[in-house]
Amino acid sequence: LKMNSNFSGHLAEFLARQLFRLKGYRIVCKNYVTGKGTSAGEIDFIAVRFKNIVFVEVKKRRDKETAAYAVKPTQQKRIRTAAENFLAKHPAYRDYDVRFDVVLICFPHYFRHIQNAF
Repeated sequence: LKMNSNFSGHLAEFLARQLFRLKGYRIVCKNYVTGKGTSAGEIDFIAVRFKNIVFVEVKKRRDKETAAYAVKPTQQKRIRTAAENFLAKHPAYRDYDVRFDVVLICFPHYFRHIQNAF
């Protein structure tokens, strides 16, 4: 299966959102961006279930080994910053439990949802 990386990245994020929907989550935001330049934070999507708000990073890689190490500490910091920004702008979620998950995808058949990834 040959596809360009931009398309396969969008497909990976779409499939990850579907996975969350199947698990009973509601997607409240996708591709949330805060800030500009090197300090910008981006979250692939934000999902809610019960009183949990989950900030999700999707990583598409060629193999499981590289996927597992795809979310580096600098990116984790940016995601946390973006999450704080989102929560400040959406006080309705103030009392929710916050979680940071990662979905690893290796086409065509490997999907792994890691809860509390960082």
